[in-house]
Amino acid sequence: MWHNLAMRVLIVDDEAEHREFLVGVVSGWGHYVEQAGDGEEALLLLKTITVDVIISDLMMPRLDGFEMLRQLRQRQEVPPTILMTAFGSLEKALKTIHELGGFWFVEKPIDVTALELLLNRAAEQCRLFRENQELRGQLSFSGLLGDLVGQTPPMQEVFALIRQVAPTTAAVLITGESGTGKELAARALHNNSRRGGGPFVAVNCSAVPESLIESEFFGHERGAFTGAVERRTGAIQAAEGGTLFLDELGEMPLPMQVKLLRVLEDFRFRPLGGMREYQADVRIVAATNRDPIGLIKDGKLREDLFYRLNVFQIQLPPLRDRKEDIPRIVEAMIANMNRKHGTMVKASSPAFLDCLLKARWEGNVRELRNVVERAVIIAREGTLESRHLAPEFRGLPDTRPTVPEQSLGSLGVHVGMTIEDGERLLIESTLAHALNNKSRAAVILGISAKTLHAKLKQYRLATEETAQEETAFGAIPT
Repeated sequence: MWHNLAMRVLIVDDEAEHREFLVGVVSGWGHYVEQAGDGEEALLLLKTITVDVIISDLMMPRLDGFEMLRQLRQRQEVPPTILMTAFGSLEKALKTIHELGGFWFVEKPIDVTALELLLNRAAEQCRLFRENQELRGQLSFSGLLGDLVGQTPPMQEVFALIRQVAPTTAAVLITGESGTGKELAARALHNNSRRGGGPFVAVNCSAVPESLIESEFFGHERGAFTGAVERRTGAIQAAEGGTLFLDELGEMPLPMQVKLLRVLEDFRFRPLGGMREYQADVRIVAATNRDPIGLIKDGKLREDLFYRLNVFQIQLPPLRDRKEDIPRIVEAMIANMNRKHGTMVKASSPAFLDCLLKARWEGNVRELRNVVERAVIIAREGTLESRHLAPEFRGLPDTRPTVPEQSLGSLGVHVGMTIEDGERLLIESTLAHALNNKSRAAVILGISAKTLHAKLKQYRLATEETAQEETAFGAIPT
Protein backbone atom coordinates (compact mmCIF):
# COMPACT_ATOMS: atom_id res chain seq x y z
CA MET A 1 0.00 0.00 0.00
CA TRP A 2 1.37 3.46 -0.94
CA HIS A 3 0.57 5.98 1.80
CA ASN A 4 -0.69 9.48 1.04
CA LEU A 5 2.03 10.87 3.31
CA ALA A 6 5.52 9.45 2.84
CA MET A 7 7.40 9.56 6.13
CA ARG A 8 11.02 9.17 7.15
CA VAL A 9 11.07 6.09 9.38
CA LEU A 10 13.96 4.93 11.57
CA ILE A 11 14.11 1.18 12.27
CA VAL A 12 16.23 0.21 15.29
CA ASP A 13 16.92 -3.50 15.79
CA ASP A 14 20.05 -5.40 16.78
CA GLU A 15 19.00 -8.46 14.74
CA ALA A 16 20.31 -7.61 11.25
CA GLU A 17 18.13 -10.13 9.41
CA HIS A 18 14.93 -8.96 11.10
CA ARG A 19 15.92 -5.30 10.58
CA GLU A 20 16.49 -5.85 6.85
CA PHE A 21 13.10 -7.57 6.60
CA LEU A 22 11.39 -4.53 8.17
CA VAL A 23 13.34 -2.13 5.95
CA GLY A 24 12.00 -3.95 2.89
CA VAL A 25 8.42 -4.00 4.17
CA VAL A 26 8.26 -0.35 5.26
CA SER A 27 10.05 1.02 2.17
CA GLY A 28 7.63 -1.05 0.08
CA TRP A 29 4.82 1.02 1.62
CA GLY A 30 6.36 4.17 0.17
CA HIS A 31 8.28 5.47 3.19
CA TYR A 32 11.91 6.60 3.39
CA VAL A 33 13.77 4.30 5.75
CA GLU A 34 16.86 4.77 7.94
CA GLN A 35 18.25 1.99 10.13
CA ALA A 36 20.37 1.53 13.27
CA GLY A 37 21.72 -1.54 15.06
CA ASP A 38 20.90 -0.39 18.61
CA GLY A 39 19.86 2.61 20.68
CA GLU A 40 23.37 4.08 20.83
CA GLU A 41 23.72 4.04 17.05
CA ALA A 42 20.22 5.51 16.70
CA LEU A 43 21.02 8.45 19.02
CA LEU A 44 24.12 9.31 16.99
CA LEU A 45 22.11 9.15 13.77
CA LEU A 46 19.33 11.35 15.20
CA LYS A 47 21.83 14.13 15.88
CA THR A 48 22.23 14.54 12.11
CA ILE A 49 18.75 13.74 10.75
CA THR A 50 15.09 14.19 11.73
CA VAL A 51 12.63 11.32 11.44
CA ASP A 52 8.83 11.19 11.59
CA VAL A 53 8.50 7.75 13.23
CA ILE A 54 10.75 5.30 15.08
CA ILE A 55 10.18 1.54 15.00
CA SER A 56 12.44 0.09 17.69
CA ASP A 57 13.13 -3.17 19.40
CA LEU A 58 12.79 -2.83 23.16
CA MET A 59 15.50 -5.27 24.31
CA MET A 60 18.91 -4.55 22.74
CA PRO A 61 22.56 -4.70 23.88
CA ARG A 62 24.59 -1.56 24.68
CA LEU A 63 21.53 0.76 24.76
CA ASP A 64 17.97 -0.61 24.80
CA GLY A 65 14.80 1.02 23.58
CA PHE A 66 13.81 2.30 27.03
CA GLU A 67 17.10 4.16 27.57
CA MET A 68 17.09 5.46 23.99
CA LEU A 69 13.66 7.03 24.45
CA ARG A 70 14.64 8.40 27.86
CA GLN A 71 17.59 10.26 26.32
CA LEU A 72 15.46 11.47 23.40
CA ARG A 73 12.91 12.79 25.85
CA GLN A 74 15.63 14.75 27.64
CA ARG A 75 16.47 16.30 24.26
CA GLN A 76 12.73 16.87 23.62
CA GLU A 77 13.02 14.96 20.36
CA VAL A 78 10.65 12.01 20.77
CA PRO A 79 8.74 11.36 17.53
CA PRO A 80 5.87 8.84 17.41
CA THR A 81 7.46 5.51 18.39
CA ILE A 82 6.36 1.92 17.80
CA LEU A 83 8.05 -0.53 20.17
CA MET A 84 8.63 -4.15 19.22
CA THR A 85 8.51 -6.41 22.25
CA ALA A 86 9.15 -10.11 22.67
CA PHE A 87 7.30 -12.44 25.04
CA GLY A 88 8.16 -11.55 28.63
CA SER A 89 8.94 -7.87 28.07
CA LEU A 90 5.37 -6.63 27.67
CA GLU A 91 5.38 -5.03 31.14
CA LYS A 92 8.48 -2.99 30.28
CA ALA A 93 6.91 -1.95 26.96
CA LEU A 94 3.84 -0.61 28.74
CA LYS A 95 6.06 1.21 31.26
CA THR A 96 8.03 2.77 28.40
CA ILE A 97 4.87 3.95 26.66
CA HIS A 98 3.51 5.44 29.89
CA GLU A 99 6.68 7.11 31.22
CA LEU A 100 8.73 8.05 28.18
CA GLY A 101 6.33 8.96 25.45
CA GLY A 102 6.38 5.80 23.36
CA PHE A 103 3.15 5.66 21.37
CA TRP A 104 2.36 2.01 20.56
CA PHE A 105 3.82 -1.47 20.81
CA VAL A 106 3.61 -4.58 18.65
CA GLU A 107 4.60 -8.07 19.76
CA LYS A 108 7.12 -10.28 18.04
CA PRO A 109 6.89 -12.07 15.68
CA ILE A 110 5.68 -8.96 13.88
CA ASP A 111 2.21 -8.99 12.39
CA VAL A 112 2.76 -6.96 9.20
CA THR A 113 -0.90 -5.94 9.04
CA ALA A 114 -0.83 -4.60 12.61
CA LEU A 115 2.42 -2.73 11.90
CA GLU A 116 0.89 -1.15 8.79
CA LEU A 117 -2.12 -0.01 10.82
CA LEU A 118 0.12 1.65 13.41
CA LEU A 119 2.17 3.36 10.69
CA ASN A 120 -1.07 4.68 9.19
CA ARG A 121 -1.93 6.18 12.57
CA ALA A 122 1.52 7.73 12.78
CA ALA A 123 1.14 9.11 9.25
CA GLU A 124 -2.14 10.78 10.22
CA GLN A 125 -0.52 12.25 13.32
CA CYS A 126 2.35 13.62 11.19
CA ARG A 127 -0.14 15.12 8.74
CA LEU A 128 -2.01 16.92 11.52
CA PHE A 129 1.25 18.16 13.02
CA ARG A 130 2.46 19.53 9.67
CA GLU A 131 -0.89 21.20 8.97
CA ASN A 132 -0.78 22.78 12.42
CA GLN A 133 2.75 24.07 11.79
CA GLU A 134 1.72 25.49 8.40
CA LEU A 135 -1.33 27.19 9.94
CA ARG A 136 0.81 28.77 12.65
CA GLY A 137 3.21 29.97 9.99
CA GLN A 138 0.37 31.50 7.96
CA LEU A 139 -1.02 33.26 11.03
CA SER A 140 2.36 34.72 11.91
CA PHE A 141 2.82 36.03 8.38
CA SER A 142 -0.64 37.61 8.60
CA GLY A 143 0.39 39.38 11.79
CA LEU A 144 -0.65 37.00 14.58
CA LEU A 145 1.41 34.61 16.69
CA GLY A 146 -0.51 33.65 19.79
CA ASP A 147 -1.29 36.92 21.56
CA LEU A 148 1.51 38.76 19.74
CA VAL A 149 0.26 41.04 16.98
CA GLY A 150 2.22 42.83 14.29
CA GLN A 151 2.83 43.07 10.55
CA THR A 152 5.68 45.57 10.61
CA PRO A 153 9.18 44.32 9.69
CA PRO A 154 10.44 44.40 13.33
CA MET A 155 7.61 42.14 14.49
CA GLN A 156 7.83 39.84 11.48
CA GLU A 157 11.49 39.37 12.37
CA VAL A 158 10.45 38.48 15.94
CA PHE A 159 7.91 35.97 14.60
CA ALA A 160 10.54 34.41 12.33
CA LEU A 161 12.98 34.02 15.24
CA ILE A 162 10.28 32.43 17.45
CA ARG A 163 9.35 29.96 14.69
CA GLN A 164 13.02 29.13 14.20
CA VAL A 165 13.95 28.48 17.83
CA ALA A 166 10.64 27.13 19.22
CA PRO A 167 11.09 23.50 18.05
CA THR A 168 14.58 23.28 19.61
CA THR A 169 15.57 22.85 23.25
CA ALA A 170 17.83 25.94 23.30
CA ALA A 171 17.62 28.42 26.17
CA VAL A 172 16.24 31.79 25.03
CA LEU A 173 16.81 35.30 26.39
CA ILE A 174 14.10 37.84 25.54
CA THR A 175 15.01 41.51 25.89
CA GLY A 176 13.00 44.68 25.47
CA GLU A 177 11.53 47.63 27.33
CA SER A 178 8.85 47.15 29.98
CA GLY A 179 5.47 46.46 28.44
CA THR A 180 6.68 45.25 25.04
CA GLY A 181 5.22 41.76 25.55
CA LYS A 182 8.15 39.62 26.70
CA GLU A 183 5.93 37.13 28.52
CA LEU A 184 3.65 36.89 25.48
CA ALA A 185 6.72 36.08 23.36
CA ALA A 186 7.76 33.42 25.88
CA ARG A 187 4.28 31.87 25.74
CA ALA A 188 4.40 31.89 21.93
CA LEU A 189 7.74 30.05 22.13
CA HIS A 190 6.22 27.50 24.49
CA ASN A 191 3.03 26.98 22.49
CA ASN A 192 4.94 26.48 19.23
CA SER A 193 7.38 23.99 20.75
CA ARG A 194 7.08 20.27 21.39
CA ARG A 195 6.44 21.21 25.01
CA GLY A 196 3.27 23.12 24.09
CA GLY A 197 1.07 20.57 25.86
CA GLY A 198 3.07 20.90 29.08
CA PRO A 199 2.93 23.58 31.78
CA PHE A 200 4.14 27.16 31.34
CA VAL A 201 5.37 28.47 34.70
CA ALA A 202 6.33 32.15 35.05
CA VAL A 203 8.39 33.47 37.96
CA ASN A 204 8.92 37.20 38.47
CA CYS A 205 12.40 37.30 40.04
CA SER A 206 11.81 40.82 41.42
CA ALA A 207 8.62 39.86 43.26
CA VAL A 208 10.06 36.98 45.32
CA PRO A 209 11.75 37.90 48.64
CA GLU A 210 15.43 36.91 48.65
CA SER A 211 14.89 34.72 51.71
CA LEU A 212 12.29 32.63 49.86
CA ILE A 213 13.63 32.57 46.32
CA GLU A 214 15.46 29.24 46.66
CA SER A 215 12.29 27.59 47.95
CA GLU A 216 10.32 29.27 45.12
CA PHE A 217 12.53 27.59 42.53
CA PHE A 218 13.51 24.27 44.12
CA GLY A 219 10.70 23.70 46.59
CA HIS A 220 11.29 22.43 50.13
CA GLU A 221 10.64 19.47 52.37
CA ARG A 222 8.62 19.71 55.55
CA GLY A 223 10.73 21.16 58.36
CA ALA A 224 13.42 22.49 56.00
CA PHE A 225 13.23 25.85 57.79
CA THR A 226 11.10 27.67 60.32
CA GLY A 227 7.58 27.89 58.96
CA ALA A 228 7.98 25.00 56.49
CA VAL A 229 5.04 23.03 57.90
CA GLU A 230 4.46 21.03 54.74
CA ARG A 231 6.27 19.95 51.59
CA ARG A 232 6.16 22.48 48.74
CA THR A 233 6.77 21.93 45.03
CA GLY A 234 9.05 24.52 43.44
CA ALA A 235 8.72 26.22 40.07
CA ILE A 236 11.24 23.91 38.39
CA GLN A 237 9.29 20.81 39.33
CA ALA A 238 5.96 22.51 38.55
CA ALA A 239 7.25 23.18 35.01
CA GLU A 240 8.13 19.50 34.46
CA GLY A 241 7.81 18.70 30.76
CA GLY A 242 7.15 22.34 29.95
CA THR A 243 8.73 25.79 30.07
CA LEU A 244 10.02 27.85 33.01
CA PHE A 245 9.92 31.60 32.30
CA LEU A 246 12.22 33.78 34.40
CA ASP A 247 10.97 37.37 34.23
CA GLU A 248 13.26 40.24 35.28
CA LEU A 249 16.35 38.06 35.38
CA GLY A 250 18.55 40.97 36.52
CA GLU A 251 16.63 41.12 39.82
CA MET A 252 17.61 37.55 40.79
CA PRO A 253 20.06 37.52 43.75
CA LEU A 254 23.59 36.47 42.76
CA PRO A 255 23.70 33.40 45.07
CA MET A 256 20.55 32.11 43.38
CA GLN A 257 22.11 32.73 39.95
CA VAL A 258 24.92 30.32 40.90
CA LYS A 259 22.40 27.61 41.81
CA LEU A 260 20.39 28.21 38.64
CA LEU A 261 23.57 27.87 36.57
CA ARG A 262 24.10 24.39 38.00
CA VAL A 263 20.56 23.40 37.01
CA LEU A 264 21.22 24.62 33.47
CA GLU A 265 24.44 22.63 33.28
CA ASP A 266 23.26 19.19 34.47
CA PHE A 267 19.47 19.66 34.73
CA ARG A 268 19.30 18.31 38.28
CA PHE A 269 18.10 19.99 41.48
CA ARG A 270 17.50 19.22 45.14
CA PRO A 271 14.64 20.70 47.21
CA LEU A 272 15.59 22.56 50.38
CA GLY A 273 15.97 20.08 53.23
CA GLY A 274 15.83 17.13 50.84
CA MET A 275 18.35 14.33 50.34
CA ARG A 276 17.23 13.24 46.87
CA GLU A 277 18.13 14.93 43.59
CA TYR A 278 15.52 15.23 40.85
CA GLN A 279 15.86 15.45 37.09
CA ALA A 280 14.81 18.88 35.78
CA ASP A 281 12.94 18.30 32.54
CA VAL A 282 12.33 21.98 31.75
CA ARG A 283 13.15 24.51 29.08
CA ILE A 284 14.40 27.85 30.40
CA VAL A 285 13.28 31.13 28.84
CA ALA A 286 14.45 34.32 30.57
CA ALA A 287 13.65 38.00 30.07
CA THR A 288 14.98 41.38 31.14
CA ASN A 289 13.98 44.97 30.41
CA ARG A 290 17.58 46.13 30.83
CA ASP A 291 20.68 45.73 28.68
CA PRO A 292 22.24 42.39 29.78
CA ILE A 293 25.78 43.68 29.23
CA GLY A 294 24.98 46.65 31.45
CA LEU A 295 23.66 44.29 34.13
CA ILE A 296 26.93 42.34 33.98
CA LYS A 297 28.98 45.52 34.32
CA ASP A 298 26.84 46.60 37.28
CA GLY A 299 27.45 43.24 38.96
CA LYS A 300 23.77 42.27 38.86
CA LEU A 301 24.05 39.42 36.36
CA ARG A 302 26.69 36.71 36.32
CA GLU A 303 28.52 36.59 33.01
CA ASP A 304 28.56 32.76 32.93
CA LEU A 305 24.79 32.63 33.50
CA PHE A 306 24.23 35.20 30.75
CA TYR A 307 26.19 33.16 28.21
CA ARG A 308 24.40 29.98 29.30
CA LEU A 309 20.99 31.62 28.77
CA ASN A 310 21.93 33.70 25.75
CA VAL A 311 22.03 30.75 23.35
CA PHE A 312 19.34 32.55 21.37
CA GLN A 313 18.30 36.17 21.95
CA ILE A 314 15.08 37.82 20.82
CA GLN A 315 14.81 41.62 21.05
CA LEU A 316 11.25 42.98 21.19
CA PRO A 317 10.84 46.42 19.58
CA PRO A 318 9.19 49.29 21.49
CA LEU A 319 5.74 50.32 20.34
CA ARG A 320 7.02 53.70 19.11
CA ASP A 321 9.08 51.83 16.48
CA ARG A 322 6.07 49.97 15.11
CA LYS A 323 3.11 52.34 15.41
CA GLU A 324 1.72 50.99 12.12
CA ASP A 325 0.76 47.88 14.15
CA ILE A 326 -1.47 49.85 16.53
CA PRO A 327 -4.75 49.50 14.55
CA ARG A 328 -4.32 45.72 14.36
CA ILE A 329 -3.29 45.48 18.03
CA VAL A 330 -6.36 47.51 19.04
CA GLU A 331 -8.59 45.23 16.98
CA ALA A 332 -7.26 42.17 18.82
CA MET A 333 -7.55 43.92 22.19
CA ILE A 334 -11.19 44.88 21.57
CA ALA A 335 -12.03 41.22 20.93
CA ASN A 336 -10.26 40.19 24.14
CA MET A 337 -11.91 42.92 26.20
CA ASN A 338 -15.37 42.03 24.90
CA ARG A 339 -14.84 38.45 26.14
CA LYS A 340 -13.44 39.67 29.45
CA HIS A 341 -16.06 42.32 30.28
CA GLY A 342 -19.11 41.13 28.33
CA THR A 343 -19.10 44.28 26.21
CA MET A 344 -20.11 44.54 22.55
CA VAL A 345 -17.68 47.03 21.03
CA LYS A 346 -17.35 46.38 17.30
CA ALA A 347 -14.62 48.70 16.06
CA SER A 348 -12.60 51.87 16.63
CA SER A 349 -13.15 55.13 14.78
CA PRO A 350 -10.44 56.89 12.70
CA ALA A 351 -10.41 59.73 15.28
CA PHE A 352 -9.83 57.22 18.11
CA LEU A 353 -6.95 55.58 16.25
CA ASP A 354 -5.50 58.95 15.29
CA CYS A 355 -5.19 59.87 18.98
CA LEU A 356 -3.44 56.56 19.69
CA LEU A 357 -1.05 56.94 16.76
CA LYS A 358 0.07 60.33 18.08
CA ALA A 359 0.74 59.12 21.63
CA ARG A 360 4.26 58.48 22.95
CA TRP A 361 3.57 55.06 24.56
CA GLU A 362 6.32 55.10 27.13
CA GLY A 363 4.65 52.04 28.67
CA ASN A 364 4.47 50.27 25.28
CA VAL A 365 1.79 47.62 24.64
CA ARG A 366 0.91 47.36 28.31
CA GLU A 367 0.02 51.06 28.45
CA LEU A 368 -1.94 50.76 25.20
CA ARG A 369 -3.85 47.82 26.64
CA ASN A 370 -4.83 49.82 29.71
CA VAL A 371 -6.02 52.73 27.55
CA VAL A 372 -8.08 50.49 25.24
CA GLU A 373 -9.58 48.57 28.17
CA ARG A 374 -10.74 51.81 29.79
CA ALA A 375 -12.29 52.97 26.50
CA VAL A 376 -14.09 49.64 25.97
CA ILE A 377 -15.54 49.72 29.50
CA ILE A 378 -16.79 53.30 28.99
CA ALA A 379 -18.23 52.68 25.51
CA ARG A 380 -19.75 49.26 26.29
CA GLU A 381 -20.93 48.83 22.70
CA GLY A 382 -20.72 50.24 19.18
CA THR A 383 -17.61 52.12 18.04
CA LEU A 384 -14.78 53.52 20.12
CA GLU A 385 -14.56 57.29 19.72
CA SER A 386 -11.97 59.79 20.92
CA ARG A 387 -14.36 60.89 23.68
CA HIS A 388 -13.94 57.44 25.26
CA LEU A 389 -10.24 58.15 25.87
CA ALA A 390 -8.84 59.65 29.06
CA PRO A 391 -8.39 63.46 28.77
CA GLU A 392 -4.60 63.26 28.34
CA PHE A 393 -5.03 61.13 25.20
CA ARG A 394 -7.35 63.49 23.38
CA GLY A 395 -5.44 65.51 20.82
CA LEU A 396 -1.66 65.57 20.71
CA PRO A 397 -0.27 63.69 23.71
CA ASP A 398 2.72 66.06 23.95
CA THR A 399 0.33 68.53 25.59
CA ARG A 400 -0.29 66.25 28.55
CA PRO A 401 -0.15 68.24 31.78
CA THR A 402 2.94 67.44 33.81
CA VAL A 403 4.33 68.40 37.17
CA PRO A 404 7.67 70.30 37.01
CA GLU A 405 10.68 68.10 37.72
CA GLN A 406 11.92 68.28 41.28
CA SER A 407 15.51 68.49 42.42
CA LEU A 408 16.90 66.12 45.02
CA GLY A 409 16.74 68.90 47.57
CA SER A 410 13.05 69.56 46.95
CA LEU A 411 12.36 65.85 47.40
CA GLY A 412 13.60 66.18 50.96
CA VAL A 413 16.60 63.86 50.53
CA HIS A 414 19.32 64.61 53.07
CA VAL A 415 22.44 63.11 54.58
CA GLY A 416 21.53 60.49 57.19
CA MET A 417 18.40 59.35 55.38
CA THR A 418 18.17 55.60 54.69
CA ILE A 419 18.14 54.29 51.13
CA GLU A 420 14.63 52.92 51.69
CA ASP A 421 13.30 56.32 52.78
CA GLY A 422 14.94 57.95 49.75
CA GLU A 423 13.48 55.36 47.42
CA ARG A 424 10.03 55.86 48.90
CA LEU A 425 10.23 59.63 48.36
CA LEU A 426 11.40 59.12 44.79
CA ILE A 427 8.50 56.77 44.01
CA GLU A 428 5.96 59.15 45.56
CA SER A 429 7.31 62.10 43.57
CA THR A 430 7.45 60.14 40.32
CA LEU A 431 3.84 59.00 40.74
CA ALA A 432 2.79 62.60 41.26
CA HIS A 433 4.78 63.62 38.17
CA ALA A 434 3.03 60.88 36.15
CA LEU A 435 -0.40 61.89 37.49
CA ASN A 436 -0.62 58.52 39.27
CA ASN A 437 -0.21 56.64 35.96
CA LYS A 438 1.71 53.65 37.30
CA SER A 439 2.79 52.31 33.90
CA ARG A 440 4.26 55.69 33.04
CA ALA A 441 5.88 56.04 36.46
CA ALA A 442 7.52 52.62 36.10
CA VAL A 443 9.03 53.64 32.75
CA ILE A 444 10.41 56.88 34.24
CA LEU A 445 11.90 54.97 37.17
CA GLY A 446 13.44 52.39 34.83
CA ILE A 447 11.67 49.43 36.46
CA SER A 448 8.82 47.16 35.42
CA ALA A 449 5.24 47.80 36.50
CA LYS A 450 5.36 44.56 38.51
CA THR A 451 8.39 45.84 40.43
CA LEU A 452 6.62 49.15 41.06
CA HIS A 453 3.58 47.33 42.44
CA ALA A 454 5.87 45.35 44.75
CA LYS A 455 7.54 48.58 45.93
CA LEU A 456 4.19 50.26 46.55
CA LYS A 457 3.15 47.29 48.65
CA GLN A 458 6.50 47.28 50.46
CA TYR A 459 6.25 50.94 51.41
CA ARG A 460 2.51 50.67 52.05
CA LEU A 461 1.73 53.16 49.32
CA ALA A 462 -0.64 50.74 47.59
CA THR A 463 -4.24 51.88 47.20
CA GLU A 464 -7.31 49.70 46.67
CA GLU A 465 -6.95 50.42 42.94
CA THR A 466 -3.34 49.16 43.01
CA ALA A 467 -4.44 45.94 44.71
CA GLN A 468 -7.07 45.34 42.02
CA GLU A 469 -4.52 45.95 39.29
CA GLU A 470 -2.08 43.56 40.96
CA THR A 471 -4.74 40.83 41.03
CA ALA A 472 -5.28 41.16 37.27
CA PHE A 473 -1.60 41.57 36.47
CA GLY A 474 -1.19 38.10 35.00
CA ALA A 475 -3.06 39.17 31.87
CA ILE A 476 -0.81 42.17 31.21
CA PRO A 477 2.26 41.71 28.99
CA THR A 478 5.70 42.23 30.49
